[in-house]
Amino acid sequence: MNLFKAIGFKLISALLFAAMSALVRHLGDVAPVGQMVFFRSAFAILPVAVIYAFRGELMLAVRTKRPFGQLGRGLLSVFGMTSNFSALTRLPLADATAIQFASPLITVALAAAILKERVGLFRWSAVLVGFGGVVVMLIPHFDVNRYAAAGAMGVAAAGAAFALVSAICNAGTVIQTRRLTQTETTPSIVFYFSLICAIAGLTTLPFGWHSPTAWQLTELIALGVFGGVAHIFLTESYRYAAASVVAPFDYTAMLWALLLGYWVFGELPAPLVYVGGAIVAGAGLVVIWRERQLGIGRARKAEGPRRPEI
Repeated sequence: MNLFKAIGFKLISALLFAAMSALVRHLGDVAPVGQMVFFRSAFAILPVAVIYAFRGELMLAVRTKRPFGQLGRGLLSVFGMTSNFSALTRLPLADATAIQFASPLITVALAAAILKERVGLFRWSAVLVGFGGVVVMLIPHFDVNRYAAAGAMGVAAAGAAFALVSAICNAGTVIQTRRLTQTETTPSIVFYFSLICAIAGLTTLPFGWHSPTAWQLTELIALGVFGGVAHIFLTESYRYAAASVVAPFDYTAMLWALLLGYWVFGELPAPLVYVGGAIVAGAGLVVIWRERQLGIGRARKAEGPRRPEI
């Protein structure tokens, strides 16, 4: 346990992911989504490979006992990343980030349906409240009066839909990751995620890619490097503290998204996005707290009754 390292790594990870999202938002006007998916995935492999080679774990990244399980997770990740990037090209940075916060709530629902995990009334209530917050966040993007003058109603609605699809795919990825961790190593999960997404992005080449300038190429490469390094810091954060301790700091991504959205793009979310985002974040924190309580209870039960001290 090292809370300082765990929280510090998690904060760095959230900042890097927010910077990656800002790059997608900036490149969205010129680069197709498939091209950005390729660069995000292909150049993420480089820092990951360097770290695992330094640790002597490079071969662990290649070995897998469940190739079809890796493929299934990779395809879910492709859909999730493509939807996320599609949302970022259509919505303000903070709006797309806020809607993504529905993912942990969807994970709870999928865990009950797919993994047959027991979910009590407490967590189901938090999930329902959180989904109410998602609805509140979506309202501004279907507001005819807000977008009619600019002719952007369809763009905003599509962006909101893509963000929600991305949250669902990300929740599915978490469920599949839980299954894979029973037999697969973390290096192999990270490697095959990047490899499958890179191949999927490359298949969009015949449909047209943008010929980037030197600066745009630098941004595309940075997109992948930021994503890869962020993934490393994210993984490392869970080495030093329990998930229930580290997970709440995911929500700092909203702060970074607000700051970057305002400083770089001059964007401010609609008031309802703040309200809905707060509801979703609150519900997510309640779910995390409850998971922690249940984990403590399971650990005590496994230890058995304590002997009285003499």
